[in-house]
Amino acid sequence: MQKFLGIEFGSTRIKAILIGDGSDVVASGAHDWENRLENGIWTYTLDDIREGIQDAFKNVAADYKAKTGETLETLDGLGISAMMHGYMPFDKAGNLLSPFRTWRNTVTAEASEKLSPLFNFNIPQRWSIAHLYQSILNGEKHVENIDSVLTLAAYVQKILTGKAAVGVGEASGMFPIDSNTCDYDEKMLKQFDDLVADKHYSWKLKDVLPTVLKAGDNAGSLTAEGALYLDPTGTLKPGAPVCPPEGDAGTGMVATNSVRVRTGNVSAGTSIFGMIVLEKPLSKLYPEIDMVTTPSGAPVAMVHCNNCSSDLDAWMKIFMEFAELSGHPMKKPALYDLLLLNAMNGDPDCGGVVSCNYFSGEPITHLDEGRPMLLRKPDAEFNLANLVRNNLFSALATLKIGLDILMEEKVKIDKILGHGGYFKTKGVGQKLLAAAMRTPVSVMETAGEGGAWGMALLAKFAVVGGGATLEDWLDETVFKGMASITEAPDDRDVQGFESYMRSYKAMLSAEQAAVKGF
Repeated sequence: MQKFLGIEFGSTRIKAILIGDGSDVVASGAHDWENRLENGIWTYTLDDIREGIQDAFKNVAADYKAKTGETLETLDGLGISAMMHGYMPFDKAGNLLSPFRTWRNTVTAEASEKLSPLFNFNIPQRWSIAHLYQSILNGEKHVENIDSVLTLAAYVQKILTGKAAVGVGEASGMFPIDSNTCDYDEKMLKQFDDLVADKHYSWKLKDVLPTVLKAGDNAGSLTAEGALYLDPTGTLKPGAPVCPPEGDAGTGMVATNSVRVRTGNVSAGTSIFGMIVLEKPLSKLYPEIDMVTTPSGAPVAMVHCNNCSSDLDAWMKIFMEFAELSGHPMKKPALYDLLLLNAMNGDPDCGGVVSCNYFSGEPITHLDEGRPMLLRKPDAEFNLANLVRNNLFSALATLKIGLDILMEEKVKIDKILGHGGYFKTKGVGQKLLAAAMRTPVSVMETAGEGGAWGMALLAKFAVVGGGATLEDWLDETVFKGMASITEAPDDRDVQGFESYMRSYKAMLSAEQAAVKGF
């Protein structure tokens, strides 16, 4: 049996998925982790990264042995994915010059505001180029010693293969991509170099960014050092081909088979983003819309929100604690199913209950920090169903603000697919997303596997794709005949969500005051 491994570094979990001769999951493993706020920066340490990937690999190897009786010694392909964007600058000796700044940081407003008009291209605060330029604007000394600027996925790729390379989708979250060349935009590279010419750095921007590759390209092979980094027991043998690393946006597109023009997907977990593969450019620059690419380089309009399910998860922990105190503890999946299904019995508009789910800043609504906050009217129908339904609505609210722009642009969408933890309870998350988007939403049976499964597919495509396009290979080899569930928007939910959104937008002024005063 062939074995293809995909590993994805999510915000709260590192997940490893092993697939075999087909596309079904053969084994899986995971490692839970959390970013930390240090000196005002959301970050993970290099030790966190190493320990996390080793634990995830150990767990997938144990699961493989438990299911097959065999030891996981060789791989036929490997792929690394991670949350996109962020900033990891290294010197020539491979030393990290600044703490890893994740996508979650909203500390680059000045850089974003200056680069976007320069390029006539939206540069969000979380992009790598925004972090680099903000470091320059701040006068940070480390910039003059930069030899490479990497994302988390690119860093792990370099550790495993010795090569600094990224997939084009991941690269599109570092710096704007020219979809005609599937490489960094040459005009914008020159504009940036001219912008910082007076600093007299020894480097040019393209020289410090990782090489851009497309899906199907070879991005090196697992070295002996890389194998030990992944598996310190020495059981895993080197030599496996490694595909271009991708961001969670790209793996989400693959995992939902939404890489063709006029398809889209919504990935909902700690953060949430919606992506639509465009058939023509948008009419103008929108600060709320990111332009990224598919793993094949096609242009994608992306609405990215820093906050999604964290506040919902926090409330679930409260209910889990209560269940334990009552002497009737519940496992997490059963608790979520119980409360989320009950939420569908709530009032369409949540009965006068509204909350802000911001644990961190949210550029779409122009907030640099977040304060999770629950509000209700004195006469609100404050019951359990409305409380949980409100948290489900709140998780989608900022995404809807961005997606409404695409609807006004008359962007054509043939299908929307959902994936991620938000959709695990059947008939809940996708039904509410359908109401928010006013369009049918499908969830495939693989939705819970998410980006790690998508990364495993990309690893396999690089080895067995045989020259086919990624779109055709996914249609014919992976998703043909795959079961899915589609929910059409319900008029009652649509009207309820619209009413809730009016309250949500009005509530944002209170959130702004809370950020300033609390």
